[in-house]
Amino acid sequence: ELGVYCEIWAWDHDPAEIATFAPRGIILSGGPESTLDAGSPRAAQAVFDAGLPILGICYGMQTMAAQLGGKVEGGHHREFGYARVATRPGCRLLDGLADDVTDGSAQLDVWMSHGDRVTALPAGFATSGATDSVEFAAMADETRRWYGVQFHPEVTHTRQGAEILRRFVVGACGCRTLWT
Repeated sequence: ELGVYCEIWAWDHDPAEIATFAPRGIILSGGPESTLDAGSPRAAQAVFDAGLPILGICYGMQTMAAQLGGKVEGGHHREFGYARVATRPGCRLLDGLADDVTDGSAQLDVWMSHGDRVTALPAGFATSGATDSVEFAAMADETRRWYGVQFHPEVTHTRQGAEILRRFVVGACGCRTLWT
């Protein structure tokens, strides 16, 4: 939809093929699994070693946090549906976006669908968004251009979702919007 060529590959895709493909960035998608389960999908270490921009969405954010030294917990109230994320400055994906401003804080209307959540950020990450019940609804490591969002920017219910994705693929990854 943004005019950027992309391919969808399974979590266990051969890391050598990823390197040969030479992506400009990687999105780790959501999914129904729990990072707390033995044998659950994980990003290949090569994803983190490639030095590319990374965006983790929902489960993708959780596996980034778990694999990079943060903490993920289950047993919290599952969230499914509308949520409002209060953004914090310093994240190129979210800065300046707002569906509303409450008490001077930019608010995004988003769609959540998760049971587990990140409860401690990995080293180098800062909180870039929170809800009343999710302390880490968005995280960013601007130095490495690594981002995570607990919500789903790919669905129309997240009103600024297309802009968040555009900021990642065009801004962080440097892709051009010429593909049809």
